[in-house]
Amino acid sequence: MKPTPVLTSTDYNTLRELTKSAKDSTNIREIALLTQELDRAIINKDGVVDDTIVRMNSQVTIEDVKTKQQMKVQIVLPSQANLKEGKVSILAPLCVAIIGFQENAEVEWQLPSGIKTLKIITVTNA
Repeated sequence: MKPTPVLTSTDYNTLRELTKSAKDSTNIREIALLTQELDRAIINKDGVVDDTIVRMNSQVTIEDVKTKQQMKVQIVLPSQANLKEGKVSILAPLCVAIIGFQENAEVEWQLPSGIKTLKIITVTNA
């Protein structure tokens, strides 16, 4: 059973607006997946969400459970994405997979390279 994402009301509203306004056909699949995650998310007031939960602007270290390869990313809006700085768009499959989940959670997600099990190692929220 897949864990339920937990979002702040600000993140929820921002992401809901993004899914409604995004018209870039290259992201249709990710927008649909993000919409599904928003539909089943638990929404909490800002300031009530645990600091170890992945949200917008979080810096996250994730690990591919199979390969043990780790990656550090910051989840940002598409307009702020910059791979050289480690800033990855929320519409990237990786970010859709982990948004709203907690440190130490393992999530399975369909990425372009196949189904991966990702473990959230650390979450830092400013």
